[in-house]
Amino acid sequence: MNRPMNQQVVLITGASGGIGAALSQLLATRYPGIRLMLAARSPDKLAAVAETCRTAGAEVCWLPTDLGQTEQVQALAQKTIDQFGRIDALVNNAGYGQMGAIELIPTELVRQQFEVNLLGVISLIQAVIPVMRQQGGGRIINVSSIGGRVAFPLGGLYSSSKFALEGLSDALRMELEPFNIRVSVIEPGPVKTDFFERASQQMQQAVDDPAQTPYSAALSEMDGLNQRLMQMAWSSEQVAEVMVKALSDRRPKPRYLAATGGKVMLWLMTQLLPTRAVDAFWQRFYGIDRVKQDWQKHRPER
Repeated sequence: MNRPMNQQVVLITGASGGIGAALSQLLATRYPGIRLMLAARSPDKLAAVAETCRTAGAEVCWLPTDLGQTEQVQALAQKTIDQFGRIDALVNNAGYGQMGAIELIPTELVRQQFEVNLLGVISLIQAVIPVMRQQGGGRIINVSSIGGRVAFPLGGLYSSSKFALEGLSDALRMELEPFNIRVSVIEPGPVKTDFFERASQQMQQAVDDPAQTPYSAALSEMDGLNQRLMQMAWSSEQVAEVMVKALSDRRPKPRYLAATGGKVMLWLMTQLLPTRAVDAFWQRFYGIDRVKQDWQKHRPER
């Protein structure tokens, strides 16, 4: 099954920009002849990325796809088979972050977060497993986040979808090993993409007037917080290099961190420090301590 990379068929979701586009272009440049199936919601952006990859030497097919729509996910898998006859690697990169206090987010947006970040991923994986098993193996790369290992205030829905993706990936890794299908998770930290801009838009969609909520002290400072996070962010190309390693390693690891100081941070937050201390740190970082101060000043008398 271990074909050279330049002979493989790689299906990449979320390929119209950011990490997905960077990975597509890196694969096309580094492995001329590679066959890429690119998917995302934006046809215009997707077509532009596809043309860049063709120019670099890849054979490319693309299909606009909304991962929240099961029938579109199934059509994507079938289109890949019809076009290339096999799928050597699936990179589940598409996703976004629904930000805001969990109390304030409408059920419809909760459902949308899980449809894109988890349910669409499951549907696509279910569609490609029989193909990979029949051809003798394959690789599945699920793009999670450090937020899939450590939860943050105001990012609970995003983190919970990524926590679920981590658990799914662990189970799949064990279930699919007999068929030579390897499963790995990529865990980026902050990345210089439109993630934070879209997250801000999603928060505005969920909360009409943040100033009128009990969480206003924290929500009002989200833009400043995002700017601080961007100072430590990786480029999409840096993350793409890690993803290529996961795709090409002879013995891929279960997890690949893509964040400066990520190993130390996770060790501190998940193993060394007591939970109460970790909670206090993130509450200060995300302004929840100021929410507490406001509430203590203005809460009704009992």
